[in-house]
Amino acid sequence: MDSRFDMSKKDTIQNRFKSLQDQICNGLEQTDRHGKFLEDTWTREGGGGGRSRAFENGDVIEKGGVNFSAVFGKTPKKILAALELDESDFFATGVSIVLHPVNPWVPIVHMNVRYFEMSNGVYWFGGGIDLTPHYVIPEDARFFHKQLKDVCDKYDPLYYPKFKKWADDYFFIAHRDETRGIGGIFFDRLCGKTEEEFDHYQNFTQAVGEAFLPTYVELINRNRDKSYTNVEKAWQLIRRGRYVEFNLVYDKGTKFGLETGGRTESILMSLPPLANWKYDYRPKAGTREEQTLKWLVRGIDWLSDD
Repeated sequence: MDSRFDMSKKDTIQNRFKSLQDQICNGLEQTDRHGKFLEDTWTREGGGGGRSRAFENGDVIEKGGVNFSAVFGKTPKKILAALELDESDFFATGVSIVLHPVNPWVPIVHMNVRYFEMSNGVYWFGGGIDLTPHYVIPEDARFFHKQLKDVCDKYDPLYYPKFKKWADDYFFIAHRDETRGIGGIFFDRLCGKTEEEFDHYQNFTQAVGEAFLPTYVELINRNRDKSYTNVEKAWQLIRRGRYVEFNLVYDKGTKFGLETGGRTESILMSLPPLANWKYDYRPKAGTREEQTLKWLVRGIDWLSDD
């Protein structure tokens, strides 16, 4: 990296992320109409802290959270080894969201935008949005991917196909041989050598975060009033179980947070209030549950006209 490049923009980045957290929380409260976020501010012993905002027992959202953090300090050796980095202090800030809805026709959603910087000059942006429907509705999947493509195309037409594939590969439960959901976009280690590149990646990451609220609110409104049965609620708990498996076995953000001394309650906010694991459960042939499993594969082109 060019030694003349000034990266002293931490305050700007974290303030934009704080504003994003406020915007999303306000919008979700208005959409839910009943529940409210409870804020819990915390400090990290090694440096920094955050604002965890938890949501429970709403009309739409059964459990979830919208968290902001900005932490810094000595980088743990495990993280240095995992990321193949030289020893140096770190600074990391971001917003992370997971929402588990009441109605099984409303999908689980996850979003994360983040910035990582080291005192030796290394930096990068990362993030993404992905959707985990309990029941895959193709027209909703197309809408979701179209919104993400539109954001990507404003910055680089190569972003959507690249980051969509990255999400397909990342959000994959290998021991189940199925994707966690219908994917979305995922990106990491976006960095460059000039201020122009820095600003480009910062603005793109912020734009992804700002796309979250209108996209998910549309999906809520499409499905929130649909009726559901005990069978569909039981399936919801099984799909939540798959979500738990991914987050605890594979998710890098969960591991990073726990290994850097992050706040456990905030990190494990991503887990649902209830989940279920039935031994060797297989949906009956011809059911919506069986059809959903057929959609949980990598490489589907949701924007194809076919």
